[in-house]
Parts: sequence; structure tokens; C-alpha cells
Amino acid sequence: MEKKFYLTTPIYYVNDIPHLGHAYTTTATDIIARFERFLGKDVFFLTGTDEHGLKIQKAAEKKGLSPKELVDSLVPMFKELWKKLNISYDRFIRTTDSDHIKAVRHIFTKCYENGDIYLGEYEGWYCVPCETYYTEKDLIEGNLCPMCKRPVEKIKEESYFFRLSKYEDKLLELYEKNPDFIKPDFRKKEVTNFVKQGLKDLSISRTGFTWGIPVPLNENHVIYVWFDALTNYLTAVGYPENKEMTKNYWPADLHLVGKDILRFHTIYWPAFLMSAGLDVPKEVFAHGWWTVEGEKMSKSKGNVINPYELVEKFGVDRIRFFMFREVAFGMDGDFSYSKLVARINGELANDLGNLFNRTLSMIKKYKGEIIPQPSGEITEIDKEIEKRAVETFDAIKTLIPKAELTKALDKIWQFINFVNLYIDRTAPWNLNKEGKEELNRVLYNMVEALRFITIFTSPFMPESGSKMAEMLNLDNDELKHESFKTWGNLKSGKKLNEPKILFPRIEYNNGEVKIAKTKKG
Repeated sequence: MEKKFYLTTPIYYVNDIPHLGHAYTTTATDIIARFERFLGKDVFFLTGTDEHGLKIQKAAEKKGLSPKELVDSLVPMFKELWKKLNISYDRFIRTTDSDHIKAVRHIFTKCYENGDIYLGEYEGWYCVPCETYYTEKDLIEGNLCPMCKRPVEKIKEESYFFRLSKYEDKLLELYEKNPDFIKPDFRKKEVTNFVKQGLKDLSISRTGFTWGIPVPLNENHVIYVWFDALTNYLTAVGYPENKEMTKNYWPADLHLVGKDILRFHTIYWPAFLMSAGLDVPKEVFAHGWWTVEGEKMSKSKGNVINPYELVEKFGVDRIRFFMFREVAFGMDGDFSYSKLVARINGELANDLGNLFNRTLSMIKKYKGEIIPQPSGEITEIDKEIEKRAVETFDAIKTLIPKAELTKALDKIWQFINFVNLYIDRTAPWNLNKEGKEELNRVLYNMVEALRFITIFTSPFMPESGSKMAEMLNLDNDELKHESFKTWGNLKSGKKLNEPKILFPRIEYNNGEVKIAKTKKG
């Protein structure tokens, strides 16, 4: 039986066009989903949009639209970007979907029946853009939100509360017993310290607006947007009606989120689930934020990176590669065009593109494009390339499912650099000149290494992976997970296809991208 792997992006708030941060989280999730499918897992990959709340209602009023008309006009932008970025999601969920509304009302009722929801009165500070409640001590000078630095509103209204305080000890026990629940590790300390300071019960309904899911036992209230939004992870796997599907996929194996919403996913969400008698997710991984040329992205500075335009200019695989090669996934990172161009020309064009070019050119020149049967003496460096290929595969099998994407790329590039070194050391041009039988083994090893590299890089760069597989004329058996457990499963005697330019060098000046003229590679 296939083992399942259920992974999610956060659902994105549709009040504006998607930005680099959205693209970053979603592409990371896609890389993991693609690799897990390759490993033979039954993968369910969820993404979607968060469409309720006061912020949406206010934005719609400004435009003279109903909230539903506004969200319907914005959702296609996310879907279009995911198509452009080659995102292979299994479901795109919307919090306005009818099955989601049912699921939210069901879990609310369940928590209420378990004695964890009660009616009270909320008086305090609320940030509309962040959809977050704050106490006086949380605010920064000038009564500003500590997250977005915008003014908060003082509200006083009847509200349903969730007994979050009841779950303090249970949450601390969860973090203690499940060391992988919060990743990276340094984030776990932040969350643990926050919980240790004491948790207050959480207001989970509002009466001051109507755009949301009504509370089942009192329709004058709408359910707080975070209680609504987090439930999407359950809705997508059939909760509460499709019990078989829920049993198959829940709990989620991985929630990938930005660091700004980590607390919601590691404090509120597990507490809601415990209250409803459901399992908590296995891992929540929080990544950092992108700055641009050392500055925070902001509309006023005019430095917001539009991922759609970025892909249009540079090509999808170059952007997918750069996002995870440049910055350790989990840490904050800085985007700059000079760094992007340096990575493209240095690592994609020179290291990887040139490796394919020189290998395929030699096979064409010395063997008429036919993969030779390996023969001749096996040397230490032949044993080394075989050992490193299998070791790299074993390493990324551990790293990618745990969202250690930058570490996985480090391992892959170490192998690519070694293969380039292998060619320089074995010097096939000399073996050919001297008519040595070892030439067959060296050329075979070079192409077999490219087969491994095709599989290593495909989750990160799916379009290029398909091109590589086609150039190498790989069949289904040669692309199966099982065939990478050992070296030497590439079939000899086959003709390679015509090489294509994988990553031409580029020049970037004043917003214009020029592709340098090149023969191949």
C-alpha cells in the first residue's frame, strides 16, 4: 500500500495581488510534493485562498462590490500564477466553498459541545489588516499593531471565546514529546516561550460585520477568520462527511507557513484540534521573509517583486531554483537581480548546462550518440562517482520531505561539481586519442550521472527536468524511484536525442533580460 503524504501551503488572503512570499511558500510545497510523488507516495497537496473577514468586507465596500464579487475577481490571479510557476496542487480550496463552510460549523459545534467555547464580552484592541486581537501590552508606541505597524481599533462586543488557557500544558507537552512539530528548531523556542508566559482565552466570533461563516448556535455572530481559515486543512481531506478520506490523509504531514503566522498554526490550531478530539499535524515549518536589495518590500518604496513578471523575464525554472539556492530555507533572505544573474550564469549555465553539453557532445563525437556498454578497468574515481551518486540520492530523500530544500540543493551541486571533476580527471579526449577501452566506462558513467542529476533537479526545475530526460532518451523504468537505489541502471546501446540549450547565459540591464548567444549548454 502506498504511504500517504499530505502537505499544505497556508491559504492566502485575497485582498491584493500575489507577491514573492506567496510564490516562495507555494513553490517550496510543490518541490516537496513532486519529490514525494516520485518516491511513490500517495501525495495530497493543498493550496487555496482565505476569503472572509472585515478586511475583505471593507475593501469590497470601497469598490462598490459585494465581498463575494471582490474575492471572485481576485482568486484567478493566484490560480494563474500557480499555473505559471508549474505548481502541481491537488486541490485549490476557497473558504467560500460550501464543504468548507459545513466543516467550520461542524468543528465549532464540536468544540462547543466539549465545553471549550463560551459566550462572553470582548473588549480590547483589534488589527483589521492582520485579523488579530491584542492586549494593551502587545501594542507598540502610538497604539500600533506589533506586526504591521498600523493603527488598531478598540472594540467592545459580545463574543464567543475558545478556552485556549485550558490547553497551555497540553501544548507544552506536545512540543516536548514531538521535537519535529515546529521547525526550524529555533522557532520552537519562540513558540514555547510565548506559551509559557500564559495563554488567554481567545475571542472567536464577531458581531461588527457580516462577511464570514455564521456561528451555528447564534447566527448574529460570524466565526473569527482564523478559526475559519485553519479548518481548511481538514475540509480538503473530507472532514466531517468523508470519513474514509479523512482517515487516509489526516493528520497532515507538513504545513508550510511564513514565520508571521507560525503562532496561529502551532498554538491556536493544535488547541482547536485537541478540543475537537482530532490528531494534530506532524510538522509545521516556518520560513523567513524576503527583503529586496536589503530593504523591506513595500508599495510605498515601489520595490515589491511581482513573481509573475519575474517568471516572464527570467523563466520559471531559473526563479524556482534561485529562491531555494540563494537563501537557507527557513531563514530571511535578500533578493537582488545581481545575485539572480550570478546564480543563473554560474550554477545553471556553467555547472549544469555545460555538464550536459560536454557529455552529450563527447558521446556524439566518439560514439555516434550511442550510450556505450561500460568496459575496461574500474578505477577508484569510477567507484567514487557511483558512491557519491547513491549517497546524494539517500541524502535528499531525507532532506526534501523535511523541507530542508537549500541543504538538498547543496548536496546536488556538490555532486554536479564532482561529475565535472570526474570528466577533467578521466580526460575522455585522451582515452579516445589513445584508443583505450576505458573510454566506454567513463562515457557511460558520465551519462548515468546525468540520469541521477535529472531526478535530483526535476522537483526544483520540472520543465528542465523533462528536457534533460528527453535528451537522455530515458524510458519509464529509468525514471522510476527503484532504479536509483543502485548505480548502473541506465540502458546502454540506446541513442541519445539531440541536445537542447538548457540554460543560456543571460545579461540583465535596466530591467531588460538578454539571452547571450551560445551554441549549447
